[in-house]
Amino acid sequence: MTSRSAHESTGAGAGTGAGRSTYHHGDLRQAVLAAALDVIAAEGPGALSLRDLARRAGVSHAAPAHHFKDRTGLLTAVAAQGYDLLAGALAGAPELRERGVRYVRFAVEHPAHFQVMFQPELLRADDPDLRAARERASAELRAGVAGLEDVPDAREAGIAAWSLAHGFATLLLTRNVTDALGGRAPEEYFRSLTGLLFTERHSGKEPEGGT
Repeated sequence: MTSRSAHESTGAGAGTGAGRSTYHHGDLRQAVLAAALDVIAAEGPGALSLRDLARRAGVSHAAPAHHFKDRTGLLTAVAAQGYDLLAGALAGAPELRERGVRYVRFAVEHPAHFQVMFQPELLRADDPDLRAARERASAELRAGVAGLEDVPDAREAGIAAWSLAHGFATLLLTRNVTDALGGRAPEEYFRSLTGLLFTERHSGKEPEGGT
């Protein structure tokens, strides 16, 4: 629990803090995370440096290490935040197709998180916050598959649906399908793609002319 009276001085000494801010612990953590997201979005996770992030956030060079210990800890915090955001984005979607649309929208709105979340070599796999957030997001994905009818293997169906949404989102963020979109919103284009693959049987409707 963060104390309301707990602050971190961002200056190195008297007279050196001009133009800088004094943060509550939680504010400082978020400031460093926000700076990290800017760097990742522009240059990728490989460009992260705790010292550079301290400069960008206007805090002492030791402040990021105090909160995240090291670069891996910072990237793990970014991923955990991303999975929490993804779980929130997927929650309450009426059916699997709409969960896929929301997945794509999440990638578009949070490209830096998306870059980091699925690179396990960058993360601390046993971090409890990361594991809990990942499970919340996975549960939301599984909930979409639960609404499908006559699926012989729900796990395989879930991986198939995830592959479609994740693959499209990745192609979108790497600008490999920009021309194909033709100016259409990514979410609407994805709905069209799923329309090619979702059968009436799996949408809960009887196929026309079926027996």
